[in-house]
Amino acid sequence: MTETEALLALNQLPKTGPVKIRRLLDHFGSAASTLRQSASSLQQVPGIGPEIASLITDWQNHADPASELRLARERNLTILTPAHPDYPIALHDAFDAPVILYVWGELTKKDLHSVAIVGSRKMTHYGRETARKFAYQLAGAGLTVISGLARGIDTAAHEGAVAAGGRTIAVLGSGLLQLYPPENLALAEKIANGHGAVISEFPLKMPPDRQTFPQRNRIVAHWSRALLVVECPSRSGSLITANLAAEAGRQIYAVPGPIDRPNSAGCHDLIRDGATLVTDGSHILDDFSHLNFSTRKESTPGPPETFLDLTDEENKVMVALREGDRSIDEIVALAQLPTQQISVILMKLELRKLVQTLPGQRFTRRT
Repeated sequence: MTETEALLALNQLPKTGPVKIRRLLDHFGSAASTLRQSASSLQQVPGIGPEIASLITDWQNHADPASELRLARERNLTILTPAHPDYPIALHDAFDAPVILYVWGELTKKDLHSVAIVGSRKMTHYGRETARKFAYQLAGAGLTVISGLARGIDTAAHEGAVAAGGRTIAVLGSGLLQLYPPENLALAEKIANGHGAVISEFPLKMPPDRQTFPQRNRIVAHWSRALLVVECPSRSGSLITANLAAEAGRQIYAVPGPIDRPNSAGCHDLIRDGATLVTDGSHILDDFSHLNFSTRKESTPGPPETFLDLTDEENKVMVALREGDRSIDEIVALAQLPTQQISVILMKLELRKLVQTLPGQRFTRRT
C-alpha cells in the first residue's frame, strides 16, 4: 500500500479528522505504519481512545482507498497530500491542515497570492453587487479569490472572479461528488475549466453536514493572505472564519453597510474590533503592491469621447457618464442596456481606471 492510499484510508474513517491523523503520523512515522499498529499501540497516542483504535485496526471494513483512487481517475481529479509539490504552501503551517485534498481543476503558484471573500448566505442586492465588484477587481489584478461556493456572498465572489477572467478557488463543505449547493454545479464547472479549482478534503461521496462547513472555513481562513467580509449579521459563520484568519496572522478587511440593516452589523463589529474598512478593491490592492502578482496591464484610453479599445457597450456607458456622476438606473436609461450588463461593464471600467465609484453607489469618469 502506498502512503497516499494509506492517507486516503485514514481520511475516510469516521471520528478521526486531520488533528488526530497528524498525531498518529508524528507518532508512527507514516500513514502506512499507522494502519499496521495494534489497538493497544494506537491508544498510546493522545486523543486515540478504544473506539478510534478499533476503527483503525478494522479500517478495511470502513474505508476503500482503491475505489477512491479509481473514482478520482475516472473524474479527472487530482489527489494531493502534504508531500505533494502542488499542496498549498499556506496550509503547511496549520496544525489542523488537511492530510488529503481532492482537486477539480488546477492549482498554480499564482494561488499563493490570494484573498478570501466571505459573507452572508442571505445577501442583499448591495451585498451581491459589492462582492462581485471586489472579486472582479482583485481577480482582474492577478490575485486569486478564495471562497466556499455557498449560496450568497460566496457565489457572487466566485462569479466576479470568473467574469474578470481571473482565478478563484472554491473550497467545499462536502465531497466533490456531492457538490453543495447543487445549483452551483455550472459555476463549479466554469471554475474548474480554466478559472481555478474546486477543492475538498472530504471523501468524494461524503455529503455535507453541520460539522463539514466549519472544517471548510478553516481552509479558507488559512489559505488566504487576507480575508474580506462583505456582508454578514452579528451571528455568522463568516465572523468565525474571520477570527480564524486573524489568529493565523491574516489581514482582515470589512465592507461597511447601512447602519440600520442587520446584514451589515457583523462587518461593523469587525471594523470596531480593528478590521480595515474598505470600499473599493484598490484599497486591498494597495496593501499588496509590494508583491509581484499582477498578470494584467492597464489599457490606455483613446480620445476623450471615443475609446477605441472599448466595446460599443462600454463606450455607451462612458458617454452616459460624460456630464457627471450617475446612478446605475440613470446609466441604464441613458445607455439603453440591461442592469446586469451595466454592472459588469462598470466593474471592467473601474479595473481599467476609467470609472470610479462614489458614495451612494454613484459612478463617474476618472479625470
